[in-house]
Amino acid sequence: MKSQESLSLPAVLFDLDGTLIDSVYEHVAAWSKPLRGARIDLPNWKLHRHVGMSGKSFLRELLRETGRAGVTTNQIQRLEKQHDAEFARRIPNLKPLPGANDLLRHLSKVKVRWAIATTGNRKQTERLLTHLSIPKNVPITTGDDVQRAKPAPDIFVLAAERLGVSIRDSIVVGDSTWDVLAAVRKSALGVGMLSGGYGQEELERAGAFRVYQDPADMLTHIEDLGLPGA
Repeated sequence: MKSQESLSLPAVLFDLDGTLIDSVYEHVAAWSKPLRGARIDLPNWKLHRHVGMSGKSFLRELLRETGRAGVTTNQIQRLEKQHDAEFARRIPNLKPLPGANDLLRHLSKVKVRWAIATTGNRKQTERLLTHLSIPKNVPITTGDDVQRAKPAPDIFVLAAERLGVSIRDSIVVGDSTWDVLAAVRKSALGVGMLSGGYGQEELERAGAFRVYQDPADMLTHIEDLGLPGA
């Protein structure tokens, strides 16, 4: 049975790529290769600006920008599969961001409920999570679990439901503007991480209440969020 103190604390919903795992630039490289193969030549900075969205939203927006809106659904699915295969080859070499495991252990220790909510598919997510210390009772919500992935808020809403809390009583932690926008749409508290490459001003403009360098920085300033410190 949950203690009265833990029930009074907000839950924390974490994005994964760029928030807990240092993987954003591997996603950029994994998208760049199949796009070049399809003769869709885009600079890496433009790819980075869309990382954090679902693959389909990512591709549709980029293709509209390049005048390639006529690309078929089958072609989009093929590009997604090529990205997933390319990214999968890079997963064994990825690392947790500084302080990621320390932050998760601390939240569990002080009885703060937390969950993972990521746009990645279930298979990819399970492989990424091998880099982290995740208790068995922590809900893992992926892009396979919802019809609309980020920037829609559905993943975070479902993660909150699986914890038995309202999204309004949750803190959403992510590295992209898409995470923060999804949070504020449902009146959750948005927290940004600079570890994904988005700037502080961008994250704050999207609605972030606080912006930290990485999980270690968030843990150092955990009381800022109304959560217990060490």
